[in-house]
Amino acid sequence: MYKNHIKRWIDFTLALAALLLIGWFLVLVSILLYVANKGAGVFFTQERPGLGAKPFHVIKFKTMTDERDADGTLLPDAQRLTRIGRIVRSLSIDELPQIINVLRGDMALIGPRPLLMSYLPLYSKEQMRRHEVRPGITGWAQVNGRNAITHTQKFKYDVWYVDHLSFALDFKIFFLTIKKVFVREGISAEGEATMPKFDGTN
Repeated sequence: MYKNHIKRWIDFTLALAALLLIGWFLVLVSILLYVANKGAGVFFTQERPGLGAKPFHVIKFKTMTDERDADGTLLPDAQRLTRIGRIVRSLSIDELPQIINVLRGDMALIGPRPLLMSYLPLYSKEQMRRHEVRPGITGWAQVNGRNAITHTQKFKYDVWYVDHLSFALDFKIFFLTIKKVFVREGISAEGEATMPKFDGTN
């Protein structure tokens, strides 16, 4: 009952309330990023797999410029990540526009993070089970290491969440997420500005 009906109703209600409460803040962040990103735009959208691996477009704040080298190749993430973008990422503010995805039904507030479409052929049958529920803005893997753990560890946490989904677990993840934001843990993988890509092994 909770997984198939109540969870979606709670997600929609809380997402709508959040958008009404922090709309002014999202506008402020948009203005700051518009200046910092040097014309690269404020929002980042990308096709990601959702429930049942069905594609949707995730919405995030853009924290990097589009600066390129002499050959026209994008500079490494670490060089394109702006000072304001780093703050926005460290406080998980870049995830807030996904409230719109929650309202549309693409995502849940809590669930496995939506990753790249290109990862789908690389998943094992067990890892693919992370798509049995809607992806979330935060999830069990995020409160257990976020980007500081390997993809393999993340997927194990994601599948565990799918098997143990409940109101009590979502409630726990919600408050653990708040704690993680304040202590600013697991923002990036060791030696990386963000998170290395999944290659089917790590």
